[in-house]
Amino acid sequence: MLEARLSPTLLLKKIIEALKEIIAQGTLDCSDSGLQLQSMDNSHVSLVVLSLQSDCFVKYRCDRNVSLGLDLKSLAKVLKCANSDDTVTIKAIDKPDKIQLIFESDGKERTADYELKLLNLDQDHLGIPDTDYSCVVQLPSMEFARICRDMSMFSESLTIACSKQGIKFSANGDLGSANIQLSEGTKMDVTIEVKDPLTQTFAGRYLNTFTKATPLADRVKICLAPEVPLLVEYPIEDYGYIRYYLAPKVDDPDS
Repeated sequence: MLEARLSPTLLLKKIIEALKEIIAQGTLDCSDSGLQLQSMDNSHVSLVVLSLQSDCFVKYRCDRNVSLGLDLKSLAKVLKCANSDDTVTIKAIDKPDKIQLIFESDGKERTADYELKLLNLDQDHLGIPDTDYSCVVQLPSMEFARICRDMSMFSESLTIACSKQGIKFSANGDLGSANIQLSEGTKMDVTIEVKDPLTQTFAGRYLNTFTKATPLADRVKICLAPEVPLLVEYPIEDYGYIRYYLAPKVDDPDS
């Protein structure tokens, strides 16, 4: 039996909105410690990981591990039926073919009950190795979203260069070129840790999609290292995170 009560529903809405643009479906693994989801996008270019500790919930009970195969766009539609300040309770039996979502208004004057059918999904869990990153940058999430949006006007590719002097975002295309540089400072609240300078290029549309998680957190962490995927992490209050991984583009030596 799983029973997880969260208040307000707005937090769950933000989480699902952040996931559904990358993955259409995913398996939510529930245990007594909390909820986990890990899935690659359809093109197998990016990976998304959600971790939410049981402490995030007003009430949390999970008697035995249970996996819930979810269509995230359908779940988002059901969540739109709730007011943002409602309390949401997710319930599932031990071998579920559906989940129950119960929305309660603040004074419990209004209660709404929905059932959502579950999917049978084949899910391979990837071992994500611990990486000693060369560059770790933290900056306001709104600023990162703005940079990704502005760069996408110039090119489908976005180059990130990290050095002791700061972090530089560049895009070059038919329209022209764009460069934005951030250096450490208290005013913009940017922190940069660099062990070794590094320059990598990524597909901008994925980075733009990652920024759907901007409403979850004031700050975002970006981690880079040679020959490993970029990590973009949005904390979920003090209770977990959404992490996006994206492999860098590799130059074709024949081109």
